[in-house]
Amino acid sequence: MRSTVASRTGVGCALLAVALTVLVAVRWPPLIGVDEGIAGRLHAHAVTHPDVTRAMRLLSDWVWDPWTMRALATAAVVWLWWRGDRVRALCVAAATLVASAVQQGLKAAVGRDRPQWPDPVDSAQYAAYPSGHAMTATVVCGLLLWLVPAGTSRLAVGAAWAVASVSVLGVGFTRLYLGVHWLSDVLAGWLLGVALVVATVFRCACLGRSPASPQADDSVR
Repeated sequence: MRSTVASRTGVGCALLAVALTVLVAVRWPPLIGVDEGIAGRLHAHAVTHPDVTRAMRLLSDWVWDPWTMRALATAAVVWLWWRGDRVRALCVAAATLVASAVQQGLKAAVGRDRPQWPDPVDSAQYAAYPSGHAMTATVVCGLLLWLVPAGTSRLAVGAAWAVASVSVLGVGFTRLYLGVHWLSDVLAGWLLGVALVVATVFRCACLGRSPASPQADDSVR
């Protein structure tokens, strides 16, 4: 049952990401209107609340920065390799690299401009779609949840899910609040991230497990 739900979730997210990409590429007016409306309201708040803006920049540029997330993924790869769980180590490493390639490829293909403000509170380079922060956080946090050992207490599992959820949702909000992304950029990052995590988990199960690691079905949460 869990495998079926996970696979349908992954396929659904992938299809939604494709549809969203098409709408962004053709600049579908209703979507553009929602993006601009939300961006305008958040930017107006950011300009008049500098303390909140500084906190958002700290979270976005340090705590939830893609390089911070990649460092966590690298630590997980080293830990898995040291334990002899080479298959999952390679899967995590590959997924992290694929996430970077996908987001950069889409940025180049779609070529969407970032929001422009006369009084910006932050800046970012390259194209906007999809959000690299949102996608990287989703992939890394999702993979780390997958690596939670079977038999971990409910309290610890719940805490892990809470931290991961706050991180994924939080980084998306910071990018919107700082005026460097549109809502659809962040949504695409989340959708693509979930799809990649699910694909990685199932691909890893197909490749087989190392003797030292728990069964694939037990580790999917």
